[in-house]
Order: sequence, then C-alpha cells, then structure tokens
Amino acid sequence: MSMSMADEESSEEVHVPGEIDWQMLDKSKFFFLGAALFSGVSATLYPVVVLKTRQQVTQSQVSCIKTAFSLIRGEGFRALYRGFGTSLMGTIPARALYMAALEVTKSNVGTATVRFGLAEPTAAAVANAAAGLSAAMAAQLVWTPVDVVSQRLMVQGCCESGNPKASAFRYINGIDAFRKILNNDGLRGLYRGFGISILTYAPSNAVWWASYSVAQRMVWGGVGYYMCKGNDNAGNSALRPDTKTVMAVQGVSAAVAGGMTALITMPLDTIKTRLQVLDGDENGRRGPTVMQTVRSLVREGGWMACYRGLGPRWASMSMSATTMITTYEFLKRLSAKNQEVLT
Repeated sequence: MSMSMADEESSEEVHVPGEIDWQMLDKSKFFFLGAALFSGVSATLYPVVVLKTRQQVTQSQVSCIKTAFSLIRGEGFRALYRGFGTSLMGTIPARALYMAALEVTKSNVGTATVRFGLAEPTAAAVANAAAGLSAAMAAQLVWTPVDVVSQRLMVQGCCESGNPKASAFRYINGIDAFRKILNNDGLRGLYRGFGISILTYAPSNAVWWASYSVAQRMVWGGVGYYMCKGNDNAGNSALRPDTKTVMAVQGVSAAVAGGMTALITMPLDTIKTRLQVLDGDENGRRGPTVMQTVRSLVREGGWMACYRGLGPRWASMSMSATTMITTYEFLKRLSAKNQEVLT
C-alpha cells in the first residue's frame, strides 16, 4: 500500500509496508509466537491492572500511588501479580480466539466492502471495526470466567473490612477460586458480568480498531509530509520509511486510540468489575444487578465514582495498545508465508 501526500508541489509518495491478511499467514507460527509474545506483554502490564481493579472495588477515592504503596507495604510485591497464573492460562486461548476472529473478519469484511464500492480508507475503517467487534465477542467466552477468578484473587484481602459486600471466601489459588465459585454460584457465577463485558469490550474494540485505522492514516500523512519536505531534491521517487518509523507510527496511533477508548468505556468497566467481584445478598449466592451497582457507586462518590481507576486504566490501555499493536504487527511479519510481501 502506498499513501500519496497532500503536498501538491512534490511528486513523491511514502511507500508504507503492505497489509498482511489471514491468507498470507503461517497459522502454526502465528499462534505459537503469539502466545509467547503476548504472555510477555501481559506480565509487563499486569500490576497496573491489579491497581485499577483495587481502586474500582474500594468504597472511597484513593489515588493510584497510595494504593500501590499500601498494597506493597501490606502484602509485598507478590501482591501485584496475584491471580497472574490464572490470567495467563486463560489469556493464551482467549488471545488465540481473538486473533483468529480478528483476522478472518477483517479479511472477509474488507473484501466485501471493496466490492460494494467503498473508498479504500472507509473500507479499511469498516473492516477494522467489524473485526474488533467479532474478536471481542469471541474472546469473552474465555475471558469472562478468567476475569472473574483472577479479579477475585486480585482484591482478596483488600476490602473484606472496607466493603460488606466483598466475597466471604478465601482462595488459595486460581483452581481453588474456580472450584468455590462454581460450587457456590454454578456456571452462572463464572459468567457474572458477561453481558456488560460484551457491552464494554465489543463496542470499545470496534471503536479502537476503527480509530486506530483512521489515526494511523493521519499520522502517516504527517510523517509523509515531513519526509517529502526533507527530500525536495530527490526527484520522483517513493520514500520508504525504515522499520523504526513504521513501529513508531503504529505505536502513536495505538496510544491515541487506546486512551480515547479508555475514557469512553470507563464507567462500564467499573460496573463490570464490581459485578464480578462483589456479592449481593449476605449469603453470597446472588450478585448485585447492574442498577444496584450503579446506585451503590453514586451513593459512594457521585457519578465520578464510575471513573475510579481511570488513571491506571488510561495508562494500562495506552501502554497495552502500543505494545499490543507493535507486537501484533511484528508477529504478523514474522508469521508471513512469503517474506517478499514485507517490502
């Protein structure tokens, strides 16, 4: 794919590396390398997720830094990775489902939209939005139970005294938590918050991938204009950005899309976390409803209580988006059957 610059005085254009679609990938390499790369990304960002989750379930407004120091002082550094084993075990199949649904949908919808006569930028945005939507819905079948278990482990010990609705159970590890939740609440307990998870992640993924597509084109436009200005005497030639430039553009575009998505979907994420972590009735057999959760949040701190943990979530989603997309694009290039498509 090549992108023409808006500068009419220059006949140069920036040659952006071509898109690698589903048919071009070596599937076994794609899934194996993907599991390894994204496990590393998850390990790096997990402490931020723990801090965000703790802030969301507390009944008072506490800063992220204070939460971190309190957690480390009271429970040690290991508390920042509480529930990580469970999260990692679930993330690998969930990520495989996500990547497969994403690439298959993007390829099929992209082809269909072009056939309908849509302009290439519009077709790309529509295909990315549809791909993000389907990928999120597929992955939530695995991610929701993993979220429920790992989040119970994350907040264990932090709010038994501060929140009367905190789960009365003590969990030894992920398997113990899984067994106790299943015995106490049944399969429904493992899928607590599934509906609002879909409402949170499906639209946010659609928005993120569409925003990423648009942001990437805008950033490339600026980069291309700058490169053309710096090569006025080069004649009629295509400018080929190096690998660092490509990764930088992808990273900046992902961070912008991730930050905006975090801001838009924060209230839904707070409600989802509370539904998955807190019990409703005293016997612990029935979780709170969405409306009960909203009313409880508003009583505790007004509507701004829905934005507790925004700082860590903004940072987490921006960093996650940047590392995820650069890792993902790198993974696709490593997994391409024909390396000639990369030039």
